Amino acid sequence: MSAFDEIGGDRLRALLRDFYDRVFADAMIGFLFVGKNKERLIQKEWELAARMLGGDVTYTGRPIAVAHAKSPITGGHFERRLELLRQAMAAHDVPESVRQVWIDHTQRLRRQVTADASSECDHDADEARRGLASPPDEVDAGDAHPGDAADPSDAPDTT
Repeated sequence: MSAFDEIGGDRLRALLRDFYDRVFADAMIGFLFVGKNKERLIQKEWELAARMLGGDVTYTGRPIAVAHAKSPITGGHFERRLELLRQAMAAHDVPESVRQVWIDHTQRLRRQVTADASSECDHDADEARRGLASPPDEVDAGDAHPGDAADPSDAPDTT
């Protein structure tokens, strides 16, 4: 028996409806779905999930990378979507074996959905991108200790 047989087509569709209700209403990622056709997304996600879970279903959507190419999806957005999927799976009592297959498959799609390799925060990089990085601390000449050797690589280029 496949994971699709275990969950069933109707149950999968109900779970995805719940999932997309959560996604569209979510404060963290809902903005990415403004103006999107929820019914179409549910249908394409149903096809993709059903096929991935072993159902004899054809996915008729665009390739994942193409479908997400113009969306500003970060690793954090990806992780939030994954959390909402986990919540929907739990709410619909999806067996753990099916959950794991689905989560693992979703994780493998990360690079096709977002350019971020992971979802770890890099606050310094974020601040630098936004122009908020603090300038390096300036050393007061009075802070130098007698006998400290100057690093020749710090000398200004006079050529």
